Amino acid sequence: MIELTTAFYAAALAIALYIIICALRVFLGPSAADRTVALDTINTLVIGGMIALGAAMMETLFIDIAIVYAILSFITTLFIAKYLEGGVS
Repeated sequence: MIELTTAFYAAALAIALYIIICALRVFLGPSAADRTVALDTINTLVIGGMIALGAAMMETLFIDIAIVYAILSFITTLFIAKYLEGGVS
């Protein structure tokens, strides 16, 4: 039977692969909205990766950092959406 720690590391590796795929969309995206969605997806994947690594290493610090990162990521996405809408003064 596979150890739970190995499964968490495998999940973190899969998340890293998805981050690379999303990074391609950030660089090759045809519009700013596509790039913004890809960047927000990368942020969400980073949060999931931190939680997976925190569970694998049994460190709650990673989960605390992931919560703060999620809040900052949400605020950043709001500012980018406001900028793309043309409402920044």
